[in-house]
Amino acid sequence: MATPRLIVTPESVWLQRRQLLKLAGISAASGVGLGAGAVWAQTRSPQVQPVVPMASTPSQVRGARATDKVAPWKDATTYNNFYEFGTDKSDPYNEAHRLITSPWQVRVEGLVNKPTTFDIDDLRRLAPIEERIYRLRCVEGWSMVIPWLGYSLSNLIAKVQPQGSAKYVAFQTLADRERMPGLRYGGLDWPYSEGLRLDEAMHPLTLLTLGMYGETLPNQSGAPVRLVVPWKYGFKSAKSIVTIRLTEKQPKTAWNEAAPHEYGFYSNVNPEVNHPRWSQATERRIGAEGGMFAPKIKTLPFNGYAEQVAHLYKGMDLRKFY
Repeated sequence: MATPRLIVTPESVWLQRRQLLKLAGISAASGVGLGAGAVWAQTRSPQVQPVVPMASTPSQVRGARATDKVAPWKDATTYNNFYEFGTDKSDPYNEAHRLITSPWQVRVEGLVNKPTTFDIDDLRRLAPIEERIYRLRCVEGWSMVIPWLGYSLSNLIAKVQPQGSAKYVAFQTLADRERMPGLRYGGLDWPYSEGLRLDEAMHPLTLLTLGMYGETLPNQSGAPVRLVVPWKYGFKSAKSIVTIRLTEKQPKTAWNEAAPHEYGFYSNVNPEVNHPRWSQATERRIGAEGGMFAPKIKTLPFNGYAEQVAHLYKGMDLRKFY
């Protein structure tokens, strides 16, 4: 069953993203696509899991240890977008205590030789946990520097043995109507979906993320497992993932489907390509000295990771493939 498509607000009226969601009304959600049975709710003796310390070692991946000032934990966990819990920045912090993260499973399927369902404990043991300090850039023109915990997504993908025809990786996240009040709003098709090219997903900087600030992920930050792709805008880093599918064709992604003239499939950070509502030339750094009154800083191509990832897009028109 397909979800009714949002009629996007005309360009002449440009609303904030949260207004777009609120005004769209209630949309019927669909589980079609990536393991429909898994995306709506995890089952078996659910319980809310508190954050606990998570051991890690500093990453040796090139580019994985930003030297920028790290945002305070409070800022990183109380100011973020997680529309499944609401459209205001404080909604995830106020509402995500409802999220059930244990038990939790992630199904990896599609064009692979060994489709596998991983428990969250399996994922935490699959590869050594690293600390990576990444810049996170939101398309809304703000950024943070966050110490994440996890390992390269390529470790997980290698376990399931991709087939030669696999070209893309699609991600689908939890959509639990009982515990995610934001699902009552339209604007996006639920469950939330994202995607990467396979070479992007296999890049060492692409992080399967299980913690932050030395602990397991708090609910409001995408617990218990999320993606962090530091050279792309933040909405590409899917939270609370339940299904990963390798495909031959480019997968549909939530924001690109809702507003394709605003959000491209690639969504690489690019200061030369503005969003219709936000300049991408500069950004407000959350946690910087001076707080809200701190001067904006220049945004760097690929969020400062060009040396590591620009070769992935050699020969591409980055204005066309935004």
